[in-house]
Amino acid sequence: MRFQYPGAVEPVLRDISFRVTPGTTTAIIGSTGAGKTTLLSLIPRLVDVTAGAVLVDGVDVREVEPDELWRRIGLVPQRPYLFTGTIASNLRYGNPDATDEELWAALEIAQARDFVAQMPGGLDAPIAQGGTTVSGGQRQRLAIARALVRQPEIYLFDDSFSALDLGTDARLRAALRPITAQSAVVIVAQRVSTIIDADQIVVIENGGVVGVGRHAELLETCPTYAEIVASQQTTEVPA
Repeated sequence: MRFQYPGAVEPVLRDISFRVTPGTTTAIIGSTGAGKTTLLSLIPRLVDVTAGAVLVDGVDVREVEPDELWRRIGLVPQRPYLFTGTIASNLRYGNPDATDEELWAALEIAQARDFVAQMPGGLDAPIAQGGTTVSGGQRQRLAIARALVRQPEIYLFDDSFSALDLGTDARLRAALRPITAQSAVVIVAQRVSTIIDADQIVVIENGGVVGVGRHAELLETCPTYAEIVASQQTTEVPA
């Protein structure tokens, strides 16, 4: 698979090939500008490949009706956006028929229940356009809850835990595991601690895959991954 912007001299992504299966977590990691977000964006067709294909259940995503494709995907972007309305109306963008109990359950998993419960009105608390009435970390957790309300087949988390402290990050990921056990999960991350337990880690550098494997394996076989781990080791990854 390959992706190149119109008029660009070099492709952003080239010779990309890996498989994601239900019940597993695939992490994508690499340096800033390596092409991680662009790669994730190909799955929901925010952009389309310029060579090769992205397949979901063996079908090219370009041949799937957009509404059907998006019904199967829960995307939490790098900079999540909330709409004018309430906590509840924002969460129900994931599923208009979700009950209040389902909304609270999603908030619990997303580590957002406590701060929502403390807001005047709870689920009916007002949200300003863009989510400016909540902090960056709260906005990320609400976006994660919105994806959980959808209960999709494929979860796409684009650096969705970066605004969370390490403790909240760890608790959220632990709570996610049983809920996403039957889904395919793809996580773009900067922090190694966020993806250390992934079933498959795809290491991207300069638009290409330079390593695929689990954490321990990549430490031995992928210099790029070993360098990323070493740069974070003193603060996040125990020796």
